[in-house]
Amino acid sequence: MSPFQHHNVPPHAAVVGLQWGDEGKGKIVDLLTSRFDCIVRYNGGANAGHTVQVGSDRYALHLIPSGILSPGKVNIVGNGVVVDPEKLLDEVEGLRKRGVAIGDNLRISDRAHVVMPYHKEQDAALEELLEKKSGKTGAGQIGTTRRGIGPAYSDKVRRSTALRMGDLLDHALLLRKLETICGLRMAELEALGASVTPLVPRELADRFAAAGERLRPHITDTVYLVHDAMKDGRTVLFEGANACLLDIDHGTFPYVTSSNCSTLGIPAGSGVPGRMIGKVYGIMKAYSTRVGGGPFVTELLDETGERIRKRGREYGTTTGRPRRCGWLDLVAVKYSAMVCGADAIACTLLDVLSGFDELKICVGYRRADGTITDRFIPDAERMHGFTPVYETFAGWERELTTCTDREDLPREAQAYLGFVEQFVGIPVELVSVGPERTQTFESNERFAVAR
Repeated sequence: MSPFQHHNVPPHAAVVGLQWGDEGKGKIVDLLTSRFDCIVRYNGGANAGHTVQVGSDRYALHLIPSGILSPGKVNIVGNGVVVDPEKLLDEVEGLRKRGVAIGDNLRISDRAHVVMPYHKEQDAALEELLEKKSGKTGAGQIGTTRRGIGPAYSDKVRRSTALRMGDLLDHALLLRKLETICGLRMAELEALGASVTPLVPRELADRFAAAGERLRPHITDTVYLVHDAMKDGRTVLFEGANACLLDIDHGTFPYVTSSNCSTLGIPAGSGVPGRMIGKVYGIMKAYSTRVGGGPFVTELLDETGERIRKRGREYGTTTGRPRRCGWLDLVAVKYSAMVCGADAIACTLLDVLSGFDELKICVGYRRADGTITDRFIPDAERMHGFTPVYETFAGWERELTTCTDREDLPREAQAYLGFVEQFVGIPVELVSVGPERTQTFESNERFAVAR
């Protein structure tokens, strides 16, 4: 069944997170992959993690698109991604050991920027400096994964200190660039108070040129690759990492990631104009979570929050950190759906809410002066002191993991989804009630909001 309603709509789609990440995008991409020929990752780095369960096998993916688990699909790491070559090679080898074929089905942009070891040292040093300046343990930090993502994107913007995947294929060029970069980087690390061993340009050049040689069969100009595929009639699914509320421009700044992880990042991160995307699936958990610092209006620092965390296995795919948990914030979801141009919602982890006597959904924010707004404010300072305005809903006792369509759900769960549709203004087209591929179903059309 085609996910597009009209013959003149481009047959390409995007999957994007509508919250602070960890919504289950990898699972939805895996589910939708059968409808598409190419899967394109357009932003982020190894700080992102997608978890996909196939039967009893659970896969944690970090840089490789989720379509790699489906034979016959081309998986493309676009120019907007920052690539840690050694982590990527570890991921490739780990998948191969589990029987996943990786060859021509993985392509990497020669223009994707490289995450180097000194980026990780910068990342950690800056977080520690911010904590020290705040004078309080755990305070002042952005809450990064310390994977070097921000510093790598900073070098991309600085240009003269940047390395791209194509550079790894030319040892002489790589060495020449590192001879300039290493001296500057050592001075910066010392200024941050970091205690690091000297950076030796030739050692780094040898090490990363070797990684480049291993990745050479996969590195190519992915912009032409994607456009050629489209001209040949092949369909493309764009896979976002992180989520809209972590977008560098449109998220809760400065507690965001370093790339445009809304759909607005697709054109820059892949070289494909936005008008080529026919449908956007916005992925939303049935509740809210976030990792790291920053405003989280519906956060539950009590037994309810811990219960959601345990039922939802809310621990980071990349870091293992416990996620902050809270009730569903529809003010935030509606904002993200607007920014991303979402046409449909995929609601994941609905099963986690089984067993609660009542559930709450945030429909507004009360400011410190007592006034109420129904608009999301993408600025951490301006959201300081906000408290949630809730609508309360009856919960349900029955477990949902065996439900196979929306009519199978308890009427309270149907009402919960119906309110989401009414408030956000777009239909919930996919519902997930468990981790396996078979535990996601398409909503019955009669429940959907009229567009």
